[in-house]
Amino acid sequence: MMKRQDERNRLGRVIGTGLLATAVTAGAQDALDDIGMLEGLTVVGSSEAVWDLAGSAAYIESEQFRDRGYTDITQILSTVPGVYLRQEDGYGNFPNISMRGADGTRTSKVTVMEDGILTAPAPYSAPAAYYFPKSGRMSAIEVLKGSSQVRYGPQTTGGVLNFLSTPVPGEGGPNFYSRTTAGSDSTFFNHTWYGDTFETDWGRWGYVLEFHGQQSDGYRSYLGGISADSGFRFYEPMVKAFWEFEGNVKQRFEVKFGMTDFESDEGYLGLSEFDARANPDTRYAAGVFDNMDSKQYRSYLRYVLEPCDDVSFQSTLYWNNFMRNWYKLDHVSSTLNPAIDGRGRIASGSGRTSLHNALLDPALLAVLQGSATGSIGVKGNARYYDAYGWQNQGTWRFNTGSVSHELTGGFRAHYDRVFREQYVNVFNANGGSNFTPVSTGTPGDESNRLEEATALAFFIEDSIEIGQLTLRPGIRYEHVDYDVTDFNGAGLRTSDSVGVWGGGLGFNYDWNDCHSTYGGIYRGFALPGPNSYVNGGVEEEESLGYELGWRYRNGGLLVDTAAFFTDFDNLIGVDAGLGNGVNQNAGAAEVWGVESMITYDPLFDRGFGFNLPMYVSATWTSAELKERLLTGGEDDIYAGGQRGADIPYVPEWKLAAGIGYIAACWGVNLDANFTSHTYGTALNSPVPVTSARQGKVDALLTVDLSGYYEINDNWKLVGGLHNLFDERAVVTRLPEGPRTNLPRTWFAGVEATF
Repeated sequence: MMKRQDERNRLGRVIGTGLLATAVTAGAQDALDDIGMLEGLTVVGSSEAVWDLAGSAAYIESEQFRDRGYTDITQILSTVPGVYLRQEDGYGNFPNISMRGADGTRTSKVTVMEDGILTAPAPYSAPAAYYFPKSGRMSAIEVLKGSSQVRYGPQTTGGVLNFLSTPVPGEGGPNFYSRTTAGSDSTFFNHTWYGDTFETDWGRWGYVLEFHGQQSDGYRSYLGGISADSGFRFYEPMVKAFWEFEGNVKQRFEVKFGMTDFESDEGYLGLSEFDARANPDTRYAAGVFDNMDSKQYRSYLRYVLEPCDDVSFQSTLYWNNFMRNWYKLDHVSSTLNPAIDGRGRIASGSGRTSLHNALLDPALLAVLQGSATGSIGVKGNARYYDAYGWQNQGTWRFNTGSVSHELTGGFRAHYDRVFREQYVNVFNANGGSNFTPVSTGTPGDESNRLEEATALAFFIEDSIEIGQLTLRPGIRYEHVDYDVTDFNGAGLRTSDSVGVWGGGLGFNYDWNDCHSTYGGIYRGFALPGPNSYVNGGVEEEESLGYELGWRYRNGGLLVDTAAFFTDFDNLIGVDAGLGNGVNQNAGAAEVWGVESMITYDPLFDRGFGFNLPMYVSATWTSAELKERLLTGGEDDIYAGGQRGADIPYVPEWKLAAGIGYIAACWGVNLDANFTSHTYGTALNSPVPVTSARQGKVDALLTVDLSGYYEINDNWKLVGGLHNLFDERAVVTRLPEGPRTNLPRTWFAGVEATF
């Protein structure tokens, strides 16, 4: 069994090195199929299933990004065409992911799931990704781009990310896995699991126990001789177990519980234009108090039933809880001992200034750097989230004459909420990087608000096969009741509700074993949060998406190319990290482009004993506003946008290419990624004018080198260099001014499998 598994793994590396975005080693899924386990909810299912979908998708198996030492989701998705990525902290702890041109801020326009369960802290009330699943512990990552995902919501324009956690190992093993690496800036990583599946008189049982953790001192150093770290640390235990009944009717109960304890010495403050390029690894002294402290708990109980080969059903109860306090620098003044306003902040009369404006003021910049006197306000963004619900999905396969159908329908009842207890502490900046307290806030002083959402979602989709043609019509409807209670406003409670629908028609036509054509037209939507909708007048975002693609595979050559067009109405500018407190509608926009993934192995199946897989991923995009924006305010990145302006953070070109050498027991991968320049706001100014959020975001080309050596069937050495040529650039101007990418880093370690 172990030797057979090794052969599969080698084949997976051969294919996957050349097709990091769409290929998968057969190992984990085949292990499940071999013992006849009932499957849980997946979005794509496998690399093979990609070729039959009526939409653009990708399936990334864990071995491909682990061999490269990737734990950052933005690194992993860099080869997936049509997915746009914005870095923030350099490690992927706060990712900003966009698909089809939707706003990528905090990944709030993408439906993010783990094992088919919504995983954002509060997917309807506050979907911003202040919690995001850690890629290093996943067995696979599924990507479905655009509004063709009728089955998944509540954000349907931007696509789906579904993370598949470590599965219960099948009978015969392997039963134990551990990967440990060390690297630059005292970075340490570990992922270990142990599990088994066994037969009893009462049916088949299985379990897996897992630990995952990572820590780093960070790559930036404080000015003024401050010795504090700028890194992060987290640990994640998980237990998963199942029980399958013996009998003629297949039934399965599965339960999972996991948690994440995460702490990061990260804040919102960026750098001045000069320091971003001359001193990119710098942090300013005023950010010394920055700290994100959070805990997340996730759990589900799932029942899967397959009474016959043509009918299947699954029902899942789930509960997620997230608590965090992001204590971070919020504003600055050049006044010592300032007046304090009614929300605990430095009063506007004492010169309170936002950080992105202060970076353009030499006097305030000196306060931030710690070399001048003044005052700073540090906000405690204490928030508490709950999300729980009951989701169901059933499938019925039947024929009407010569036409076959796979009819799938489902519904979800969901409730989530976010409770804010924010406060501000004010410190005097005494020069010499010395800060002393002026006032201490009480939780709830700055913002004390409860936002709730109760949602019912329904969908139905039919996969109709007529010879070589598959048609996939579907429709989705969501009804959401919003409630907002503002305790700063004497407990005033306001409510409203919204109903939205989406869906459309997709197709896939298999011309022969090598060629297929796919495409569709879909209506998508994105929902505003409770406070934005009830009190801010923000309407739901709507889109009409079109897609037409072609797939080809023959021997070692694989091609997947698609053209897409998305027409937005009421584009929502996400507030997360911008400070307004309310999302805003940003008018109409058009996004269209072409994406392509080509992989080729000239030595595929030729008996040379080694392979040379290579790939090219390319995305060209035009993303423009259709009208001049008359509203927005300086905190909104869409402010100042004219008709024809580029949408912020959607690059014209996104390219990736790589080549590997895969031998019997060792391999090397060389991967390059390029992103063309973008703009920080819809003003499209090449330099900041009134805010450090404005200006150009640099084009960047990075190259990674990685390799592995299999000592024997149980032990493997891994290592590599990321950003091999130490290329540096401004990669974001959010949340509060320019930030740069990681410098050259290294990693080395060992994997054990038994």
